Amino acid sequence: MRYLLGLLALIGGLLFASSTPAQARDYDCSDFSTQAQAQKYLLPGDPYRLDADGDGKACDSLPCPCSSATGGGGSKKPKRPKALVFRAWVVNVVDGDTIDVRRAGNRKMYRVRLVGIDTPEVYGGKECGGEEASNRMKTMAKGWVRVKTDPKQPKRDRYNRLLAYVSKGHKDLNKRMISLGLAKVYVVGKRFSAYHSYKRAQVQARSAGRGSWGRCGHI
Repeated sequence: MRYLLGLLALIGGLLFASSTPAQARDYDCSDFSTQAQAQKYLLPGDPYRLDADGDGKACDSLPCPCSSATGGGGSKKPKRPKALVFRAWVVNVVDGDTIDVRRAGNRKMYRVRLVGIDTPEVYGGKECGGEEASNRMKTMAKGWVRVKTDPKQPKRDRYNRLLAYVSKGHKDLNKRMISLGLAKVYVVGKRFSAYHSYKRAQVQARSAGRGSWGRCGHI
């Protein structure tokens, strides 16, 4: 009886093995006649190693027809947004955190909202410290300045103003306003790149009672 049961188990195993599909084939570029054919086998993770340079295209050396439609195995990283950087002439100082500039070269006009800071208002109801902040910006933002957007922030705010760092020489005017106690750190959504540096400057200005921190008690 035991012999019969063992024999049946052996026969069942052989039948199961014969019904199991063969192991998946390992493809390489020589298995295809065109690049488009190879592209169909470019799977996520590129298990067949058809994309040697990681550009999302299989077997670049094969003749066309060509395709990049599948592109699952490429390891190319998405491009990071780049900062817009340009030299500009200050045309007008609107208030302590907003200026109008004319870009060098194409002479395009921009209204620039200094990113990462906020100063007291001077329009629609004056706030304590607003006049002083505006006057100081008029003193600092004269002539040529450097304008640079932050890749971590939207290029423009809801009023279509360019959000940017403004510097003159080696002086960051955004941070300078905070250090003088005339502006506070201002975050909308995701933190801007210079957040920690600006935050330290604010703590120092507030502790020392500079500008509006001392005269108004707040910003």
